[in-house]
Amino acid sequence: MKLHDLKPSPGAKKNRKRVGRGISAGQGKTAGRGQKGYGARSGSGGKLYRQGGNLPFFRRLPFMRGQGFTPINRVVYNEVNLDQLAEVFEANAEVTPETLQAARLLRDERNPVVLLGRGEIDIPLKVRVHRISKGAQAKIEAAGGSVEIIE
Repeated sequence: MKLHDLKPSPGAKKNRKRVGRGISAGQGKTAGRGQKGYGARSGSGGKLYRQGGNLPFFRRLPFMRGQGFTPINRVVYNEVNLDQLAEVFEANAEVTPETLQAARLLRDERNPVVLLGRGEIDIPLKVRVHRISKGAQAKIEAAGGSVEIIE
């Protein structure tokens, strides 16, 4: 095989459609542009920032800048409250992300767990979570439980 033997696969190359070459061609007269109006004119649709009546993006930007931004390295926690633990766990139970997942208290098991202090608890629990509020820690230790922070 030599260079002059190479040719594209059948159907890979298509001739471009030549519009405005008479009615028998199927794209004659208005050539697919319809009647009159902005789209029928030559050179139309070339304005880069035109958005069809909307305020153009570059003019909206000053109003959008003050909205702040979402940090890319933010941490989203699974929030669990004390009243949820009181319903599910027995006395002296071990509360870890795995047991919380088994109890279906986590939204997404890939995220770390934070324990918040809503509600009361009167049974001692061994809690191992990634983060805990001071109020929740005080309530658990007052009930005779223990708290360990997972790194």
